[in-house]
Amino acid sequence: MNAPGPASRPRIAPGFRLQWEEVQQAHVLLYPEGMVKLNQSAGEILKRCDGREVSALVDELQQAFATTGLEPEVLAFLDIAVQQRWVELA
Repeated sequence: MNAPGPASRPRIAPGFRLQWEEVQQAHVLLYPEGMVKLNQSAGEILKRCDGREVSALVDELQQAFATTGLEPEVLAFLDIAVQQRWVELA
């Protein structure tokens, strides 16, 4: 299993669906056996996992939240997401 890098193109893996859950006021990742409630950062990252390069995803997050230096944290989260099989890399 490859670790994600700036040129990786993550997308939500088949069998999982990301959606906003109004009752929980959080993004959730649904799959046949259950649900994962995501914190705000995880939700913001995963909703951008649509096949764009990680570098573009990071740029958008940094612009949206008026900050810099997010790439290490985004890559660390994506590494976990790949291990959990929530995300596939292209």
